[in-house]
Amino acid sequence: MTDRPLTLMAVHAHPDDEATGTGGVLARYAAEGIRTVLVTCTDGGCGDGPGGVKPGDPGHDPAAVASMRRQELEASCEVLNVTDLEMLDYADSGMMGWPSNDAPGSFWKTPVEEGAARLAALMRHYRPDVVVTYDENGFYGHPDHIQAHRITMAALEMTELTPKVYWTTMPRSAMERFGKIMREFHEDMPEQDPAEAAALAEIGLPDDEITTWVDTTAFSGQKFDALAAHASQGENIFFLRMGKERFGELMGMETFVRVQDATGAAVPENDLFTGLR
Repeated sequence: MTDRPLTLMAVHAHPDDEATGTGGVLARYAAEGIRTVLVTCTDGGCGDGPGGVKPGDPGHDPAAVASMRRQELEASCEVLNVTDLEMLDYADSGMMGWPSNDAPGSFWKTPVEEGAARLAALMRHYRPDVVVTYDENGFYGHPDHIQAHRITMAALEMTELTPKVYWTTMPRSAMERFGKIMREFHEDMPEQDPAEAAALAEIGLPDDEITTWVDTTAFSGQKFDALAAHASQGENIFFLRMGKERFGELMGMETFVRVQDATGAAVPENDLFTGLR
């Protein structure tokens, strides 16, 4: 036994990702006295600018957007009671296929070994007991999410640490519910073409392949407020349109697939720290 606190490290791509996929566990474990460390890999400069101006449009200033999003990220962390925020500050790569993918300094173009070495240094400093990031497809194919996955797994190989490691995911049953809810909020939504529908159907995992179901219902209000802190990206954050009560009903369970474990804890499990306390 040591005096070092149990520690959760979440590695995310952009400001606001921390709230979408892990806002509940960050808030829950902070409330339980666990140290929560958030590593945000990019500056978010490819997000919307003031007034919803899009990247590449006249008036979009990536540096100004990045500065604004840093302030929003800090506000989100305050809501979630995140103990430590670390920013790698790579340039946001934008969506797959955008010219910004290949811009100098973009996260997507950064050698994995370089990003992993920086993250490994943070892992050695904080010595996390649990590490959370995305799967190899970045959950939905975003280049920065994929790169966050790559540097996280490479960083773990560079260290002597043996934390429990999880990838964020969604049960396919929940993805079907979200599809219905989106149509409810967008009555004029056009029918998806078959290729797009097939791609969306591959997001997440069958329910029986999910190893870890963490009930964060009691912290869904904090999760909603953390998302709302990213006000500049509100147009892109569909969940805010539900209102806090509906959001809490639908977003109270956060799900993961466990990919590394030295505790021998049985799955399915309902706690990222099963076997550690």
